[in-house]
Amino acid sequence: MLRVLFVCIGNACRSQMAEAFARAHGGDIVVAQSAGLWPASRIPLVTLELMLEKNISLDGCSPKGLDRTGTGFDLILNMSGEPLPGPVSVPVREWNVEDPVCLPTQRQREIRDQIEGLVRDLLAELGG
Repeated sequence: MLRVLFVCIGNACRSQMAEAFARAHGGDIVVAQSAGLWPASRIPLVTLELMLEKNISLDGCSPKGLDRTGTGFDLILNMSGEPLPGPVSVPVREWNVEDPVCLPTQRQREIRDQIEGLVRDLLAELGG
């Protein structure tokens, strides 16, 4: 199984969603983790609610930084819009996903669905 890391700014919305979708839809293909460049203090309630709409719970999840993810990833998916710190020795793909923080709920829902689509496409590619 491939180890993938999803990265965004605060690890509160986008990367948490991507990790959860990867676990839900591709647990037999990837081992997923997520992190933020500058971790937030908590996952927003709206993010928790939007994922529950997809029957995916983020209970027990919390924002974390890159320093808490370990090493040995095969692929990094960067949604932060920022360069990753330091030298990176594994392939990095940039995903252009708008930061949903402070956006209206419907727009956040659209971003959630975009992330799910990106993750499903990735899993289809990796699973062959």
